[in-house]
Amino acid sequence: MIKCRLVIILCICLFAVNGYAQTCNGLGQNPGTAFPVCGTSSFIQGSVPICGGRAVPGPCGSTLLTDINPYWYKFTCFTSGTLAFVISPNIASDDYDWQLFDVTNKNPGNVYTDASMFVACNWSGDPGNTGANNMGTSLQRCDGPGVPVFSTMPTLVAGHQYILLVSHFSGDSQSGYRLVFVGGTANITDPVKPHLLAARAACDGTTISVKLNKNMKCSSVNADGSDFIVTPAIAPIIGAIGVGCTSSFDMDSVVITLGSALPPGKYKITVKPNDNLLDNCNNFIPSEDTLDVTVYPLIPTPMGSLNQFGCAPDVLQLLFRDPIRCSSIAADGSDFIVTGSAAVTVAGAAGICNADGLTTIIQVKLAAPIQQAGTFKIQLVTGLDGNTIINECGVETATGGSVNFNTKDTVSAVFASSIQYGCAADVIEYTHDGNNGVNTWLWNFDNTVMSTAKDTTINYTLFGPKQATLIVSNGTCRDTATATIFLDNAIKALFESTENVCPGDPATFIDKSTGSLNNSWAWTFNNGNVSTLQAPPKQFYPSSNIIHTVQVQLIVTNSIGCSDTATKSITVVGNCFIAIPKGFSPNGDGLNDYLYPTNAYKAKDLLFRVYNRVGQQLFETRDWTNKWDGTYKGSPQDPGTYVWVLNYTNVDTGKRFELKGTTVLIR
Repeated sequence: MIKCRLVIILCICLFAVNGYAQTCNGLGQNPGTAFPVCGTSSFIQGSVPICGGRAVPGPCGSTLLTDINPYWYKFTCFTSGTLAFVISPNIASDDYDWQLFDVTNKNPGNVYTDASMFVACNWSGDPGNTGANNMGTSLQRCDGPGVPVFSTMPTLVAGHQYILLVSHFSGDSQSGYRLVFVGGTANITDPVKPHLLAARAACDGTTISVKLNKNMKCSSVNADGSDFIVTPAIAPIIGAIGVGCTSSFDMDSVVITLGSALPPGKYKITVKPNDNLLDNCNNFIPSEDTLDVTVYPLIPTPMGSLNQFGCAPDVLQLLFRDPIRCSSIAADGSDFIVTGSAAVTVAGAAGICNADGLTTIIQVKLAAPIQQAGTFKIQLVTGLDGNTIINECGVETATGGSVNFNTKDTVSAVFASSIQYGCAADVIEYTHDGNNGVNTWLWNFDNTVMSTAKDTTINYTLFGPKQATLIVSNGTCRDTATATIFLDNAIKALFESTENVCPGDPATFIDKSTGSLNNSWAWTFNNGNVSTLQAPPKQFYPSSNIIHTVQVQLIVTNSIGCSDTATKSITVVGNCFIAIPKGFSPNGDGLNDYLYPTNAYKAKDLLFRVYNRVGQQLFETRDWTNKWDGTYKGSPQDPGTYVWVLNYTNVDTGKRFELKGTTVLIR
């Protein structure tokens, strides 16, 4: 058994794989031709053809994982939930691996290059049953013996499309396996019952194309056309073929061939009661399903109808009853002109063409979008290519056919606002002009308040930034506008000041108030001075030997009469000379009980340490008001001489000091 996974044998494995691998051309052996899955069905693969070898990206790091001898299975999730399945080898010693991909809105072939499509995998090196069930503990199981053979059940998303790779790493024993989807909570069984959807006869009356409402099994169509009856039975049915069945297991259309041409007229096509035409869950189309079909005489195809368009159209999409030859459409758009209440220039035209070069849709490209309201007409004319448009039967449509249409103005959601300021609350009135036929409004205020009124008033009791978003529409065009309004009238008085005033030094005061509606200031310094300036002059306070506090008050008032008051105490000290006592007596009598650097009001980055005579540090502080009480680890120290060291920076000069000295502890 060859398993190309370990990096150390990468080159050897690549040679071995390429030695037997071939291109996978069989149906079901590449992502584009995957088996369609019905969740109620089992898949029995009696043998696995030898092919493949393309690297599959995934979560397994440097390990090389390849799609050796693959089969692919595709399905849609109709109800979200977990996916469980079991792959059972026909021979217990066989080792099958798997990987699941989400291919929603992506080309299935991208699984070989786009690692983001990964959903779950199990590349265990052990043989036997594998899959996903409730016993699994990880969505990612990489190579190696002893790796659990079951992964945890992946969660599928409703509406997403998935494909499952089943890979067998053996070049000589391809016994096959059985795949069963059972045990999960996701629904991968299409609940829609099969029916005929639409029918159209070719212009020469020799074929009828029948559109189905869902994909159905190619194998369920009888090649002789005996699944259908055409009435009246003027021409016999001699064959039927599913569209795309040469490269797929299922189809969404059947082309019925008649033994002779049906003359112009109305007919019915009905499914015979023989339980054929099966969907992927083996549900058959009811025998009573009947469609009307018209064979038109060889006459020009009339001017098409206009598909619905939105705001400011720059492409007009015309829908035609009969297929139009794409080669007959002038690429420069000269087959069409647009006239109306404003000048419109056609810049080009093209069909959405099938493999036969036919289309029932022509897209007319305009040089610029139509952005204003008006009444217009698109008209068919002879193009610069010498013709109008020609249907599949070679009949040219006459000039002059036209379709009228109306457009609406583009709209603007830009709105106005006016503020009524208050002390406890602000009121903002939001208004929109309603121009250009706007008839719906949707307001969103700070993601908390919604309104559908044209004009809206909001009361704000919390100030600061307020965001308003408006979406407007006139039924066709819409626009969105967002604005942020800052309510800055929430007044709050606040100031910074000198905390400690030394003798002869000034005290400074800095306004830090918030709110800016033409504020005014009223300072009271409690030294006989007042000020109405935002930045008042420095203040001086008479010193004394007694430390005392002074209350300073600031009242801030805005232009609408709202005010707030802030009060702060400053300390006026009698001495700012830093000194260390020569002695202290920590006996609790309230006199000289502590050792500390006194009056260190002008010191910053301070460090004060005390040592005994043998150099042991007994005390350390960076706060000069934190005092040594003569103890060490709770034990009183003996009387005697102690060494202290004081480091600090003078706040006025910036000069750094280091002082040393001794102090006597007295008991």
